[in-house]
Amino acid sequence: MSTDSLGARIQRIEDRTAIIELVIAYAVAIDEADWKGFAATMTDPVHIDFSEAGLPAADFPRDEFVGFAAGALEGWTARQHISPNHRVAFDETDPDKATCYSYMYAQHYKKGAPGGDFYLMRGSYDNKLVRTADGWRITGVTQHVSWLEGNPDALREPVPS
Repeated sequence: MSTDSLGARIQRIEDRTAIIELVIAYAVAIDEADWKGFAATMTDPVHIDFSEAGLPAADFPRDEFVGFAAGALEGWTARQHISPNHRVAFDETDPDKATCYSYMYAQHYKKGAPGGDFYLMRGSYDNKLVRTADGWRITGVTQHVSWLEGNPDALREPVPS
């Protein structure tokens, strides 16, 4: 039985729910091209490590990373980022910090791409979070790519008229 007070246990449940909803909001905002909503999930700056997919780890001004994401993703006819299997781990010394581990299932579709119109990334994310005055925000994202399927060049391929 936990020695934490009922209030502390309820707060932890509320925090866990808010964190998971934020990580899902990050993925949904990408698919809906809601770049303002996407930006609202992160701190400024935000640490991004997509080195396994070719973008070396760096601290980015939030608007710069949002612009990069928009430029890299808006050329797809459709995209779907699914973020399941969330595991939230709270920092043992600071209750205002946490990590949310989740799976990544990122589907991309470009109608008519000559080399194939489908590209799928599978893997996971380590999302670092902090509680702010505006609620939980992502301070860093590390992407782990487990395997790829389909045509990664579809976005750059001209579609025949």
